[in-house]
Amino acid sequence: MHQRTTRALALGGIAALTLGLTACGPAIGDGGESTDSAKLQAPTESSPKGEITIWDREGDLFNVFDEAIEAFNEKYPDIVVHHEAVDIGAKLQNTLITGSDVPDGVFLDDQLVAGYADHLWDLSDVLAPYASDIAPQKLDVNSQGDGIYGVPFDLDPGLLFYNATALEAAGIDASAIETYDDLLDAARAYKAAVPDAGPIHLEQSPFLGQLQLEMYASQLGTALTDDDGALRLDSPEYEQILTFLDTVSKEGLGTRAEYLSPTDIETLDAGKQVFFPWAIWFDFAPQQLLEQTAGDWRAMPLPAWTDGGARSGAMGGSSFILPKDGENSQLAWLFYEFLMFDEAGYSTVWGPNSVYPEGLNTSIPSYLPAADPAKPLFQPVDAFGGQDLWAVATEAGAEIPGGVPTPSWWAGAVDYLGNNLQLMLDGTLTPRQVIENSTADIQKNLIDRQ
Repeated sequence: MHQRTTRALALGGIAALTLGLTACGPAIGDGGESTDSAKLQAPTESSPKGEITIWDREGDLFNVFDEAIEAFNEKYPDIVVHHEAVDIGAKLQNTLITGSDVPDGVFLDDQLVAGYADHLWDLSDVLAPYASDIAPQKLDVNSQGDGIYGVPFDLDPGLLFYNATALEAAGIDASAIETYDDLLDAARAYKAAVPDAGPIHLEQSPFLGQLQLEMYASQLGTALTDDDGALRLDSPEYEQILTFLDTVSKEGLGTRAEYLSPTDIETLDAGKQVFFPWAIWFDFAPQQLLEQTAGDWRAMPLPAWTDGGARSGAMGGSSFILPKDGENSQLAWLFYEFLMFDEAGYSTVWGPNSVYPEGLNTSIPSYLPAADPAKPLFQPVDAFGGQDLWAVATEAGAEIPGGVPTPSWWAGAVDYLGNNLQLMLDGTLTPRQVIENSTADIQKNLIDRQ
C-alpha cells in the first residue's frame, strides 16, 4: 500500500481501537479532571541530554517525523530519539495500565485523548506560551477539566471536494454553491443530467459517518456534549444535519459507500459521485487513487448551514500525548515543541521532504503562525489542476468554530449514533428517531455508567 494511502486510511483503523477501548472493561479515563493534577514542566538545562522513545503509526507520517529528527538534533544534539513504528491500538492501553516500557511520547487521534487522560501529563504550563496562537478547536478537544492532555498536531478543516470537469459538462456552476440548500439544488441538477449518478457521498462506515456528522456539527458550533459534558444531541442543529442527509438518501442524490472502498473509488472515477464533503485528507485520493479523473477535482469551503454561517468544521485530527510513566517526558516535550512550534520543525513536517516532495498536503498546522495563507508550506496540487489548496485550507481552517472537550465515551457512541445513522440511510429510522434513540442509549449505556 502506498504511504499516502496508509495515512488517509488510518482513520479506518481507529474504529477497531476505539471499540476495543469500550469493550475491554472500564475505560481508562472517566472524562473528568485527572486525579493526579501534576503539570509537566519544560527542562531548565541549557543543553539537555538523554534518550527518548517516541511511538508513531507505521506509514507516511512516521517517515515524515523520522526525517525531522535530524533537524531536531541540530538544535538538541545530545537528545537521542528512538523512533518506533507501533500498532498503537494494540499496545497503548495495556502499556499504560501495566506501566511497563511506557514510551515518552505517542501520536494519537484526538477522539482518543480523553480516554487516556488519567495516565497523561497535563500540558497546560508548557503549552501556555503558544496557546493564544493554537487553533481554539484543537485546544478544546484536548482539554479535560482544567488540563490539556495533548500537544496539538494538525488541523483538518472540512472542505467540499468536487469534480469540476463533470459539473462543467453538466452546465453546473460550482461557485454558486454557498449553502447546503444550494448543494442539494446542484445535486438535483446533476442527477437530471446524469440519471445514474448519486452526486453526493454518503458514508457507510458507522465510525466515519459519525466523524463526518461531527464535522457538520462543528460548523454549527455544537458537538455531542456541551462544555460540562452534558449530552446535547437532541438539538435543532443535529436535526437539521440529519434531515439534510435523509433528504440526500431519499431523493437518490447520494452514493452510499465506505470511504475510498472499491465502490467509492469506482463511482468517483466514473463521474457518478461529484461532491465529497470531507476533511482535507480526502485530497490524496485524486493524487493517488483516481486514475480517470485525476486533475478534474477542486476544493472549496464547505457550504454553510445558514446564510453567512461558518464554511468549515473540524473532522478528525491528531495530537501527541506524553504519558506520566515515561522516563523522559520533559525531553519528549522538547521534541514536540520543535516539530509544532519552531519554524525549522514545522517547515520540515509540512514543507517539501523526501516523503512529500511538494510538501505534506493532507492537513495543515494547528499552530496559526505556521498556517499563514500567504506563506504556503506545501505547493499547489497538480491533481487539483494546480489549485492553491494551501490557501483554500488555511482560510477554511480559520473559520472552524471553537469546540468542546471530546468525551471519553465518544468512540462507544458509534454503537448507537453511528449505527442509527446508518439505519436512517437504510430508510429504517427517521432523523427524529436517530436523535431520540441515540440520546437514550448513550445516556444509559455510556454516560450513566461512568
